[in-house]
Amino acid sequence: MNTRDLQAFVAVVENGSMVRAAERLFLTQPGLTRRVQNLETMLGIELLDRQSKPLKPTAAGNDVYGLARAVLRAVDDLLAVASPDSEPTGEFRIGVPPFLSELALEQPIDRLRAAFPNLTLRVTAGWSPGLLEGIEKAKADAVVVLLPEGVPLPEGLTSTLLAYKPTVVVAPRSFSLPDKPVSLADLAAYPWVLNQDGCGMRSALSRAMSAAGLPFNVAVEAFGSELQLSLVARALGVGLAAPEVLARSPHRNALQIVDVPEFNSGLSVWLVHGVLPGRLVRPVAVMRDALIETLERDAVRLPLADSVA
Repeated sequence: MNTRDLQAFVAVVENGSMVRAAERLFLTQPGLTRRVQNLETMLGIELLDRQSKPLKPTAAGNDVYGLARAVLRAVDDLLAVASPDSEPTGEFRIGVPPFLSELALEQPIDRLRAAFPNLTLRVTAGWSPGLLEGIEKAKADAVVVLLPEGVPLPEGLTSTLLAYKPTVVVAPRSFSLPDKPVSLADLAAYPWVLNQDGCGMRSALSRAMSAAGLPFNVAVEAFGSELQLSLVARALGVGLAAPEVLARSPHRNALQIVDVPEFNSGLSVWLVHGVLPGRLVRPVAVMRDALIETLERDAVRLPLADSVA
């Protein structure tokens, strides 16, 4: 089926005249007539009541008109997907880790909504391994992941380093820790309050403890930085935090940063996506730039000397 034949028939119905439809499509009237006749021949039915003035579709023509409009809209949408200059519409599926959804997503979302009002944002939170799997299985358009240094990213994807986020060990001020620096062996005597498996910070700590041949006792798995810091402040164990999260926490005065030279770790923040449809090229670029600005702005380093009891 030729879409030009569909365009011709739709134009005739909407203009009620072969002459006006031909003018609208910049065709000669015989050329327009041939296109309508081609469609009628292919479908085996008459689409126009040629005795009526203005020209009207037959009963079958009415049904074909509605379907033809839907087909032409679908073709327009298909072409828009491939064009980076088209107005982005449809869904933009974004996956982010809990850390980012709590801290740094507000400005990127505001910018995306302002720049692309016809784009629907679908934001989901998850741990980095699951987010990467979602990209590979085309369940997300772009994801932000937090990975320890040296952890490879899947091949065949586009990965942009957005920032490096340091990680600090935190403990309640009520714990009598050895004089600094503190060793991983010293910390092995305490339970931990951490995210569930899949969290990049927990994975880095687990590897460090395992490499040192030390036990790793997770007393509480809790979702969310503030909940974890509140549990650490109540002496349920020691934990991990990003400095900027700690700086903003209402529990910060009950906590101390622990200097652990053996665990001088942090996480790299990556934006990862596959081959993008044209309609999402600009939205991904806007999100990338906004995230870089936000993460740079929020990069807070707490002075250890002032934060350790």
